Amino acid sequence: MDEWVVALIAAGAAVLASGVTGFFAWKAGHRQAESTERAGQTQADAAILASQAALDEQRRARAADQRRQTYAHLLATGEQERGNSLGSDKPLLLAVAQVELEGPQDVVAAALEYRDAIGQMNEHWDDEHHDLLLAARSAFIEAAQRAIRNA
Repeated sequence: MDEWVVALIAAGAAVLASGVTGFFAWKAGHRQAESTERAGQTQADAAILASQAALDEQRRARAADQRRQTYAHLLATGEQERGNSLGSDKPLLLAVAQVELEGPQDVVAAALEYRDAIGQMNEHWDDEHHDLLLAARSAFIEAAQRAIRNA
């Protein structure tokens, strides 16, 4: 009978040891799974942030390019209208309207000054009005460059 008791105790100890080992293995696996899930979530968050940053940069680049095209169109139209006292100023008005839509306000103000200086130069061909036109053009270019950099 002593042998049976020893065998039963040994078998019970083996089953208990197996259960305890299994429990700790399960706990370790569960912790590893949680750790892997957190690492995966961190990687996913980083990928989302990188994608968002890339999209934001593309959006900014498109906005800057749109502004650049609008402002360049006004400059080109202004050069065409300069000295054109017989022609319609409709292309210049349309170009200024595009700048008004694109903004920002300081560029719009400079564009209006440039438009007015072109009109005055077309009416009065003299050095004073030519200097005013060049100053207005320079002011518009500076405002446009700031707006493009900040787009």
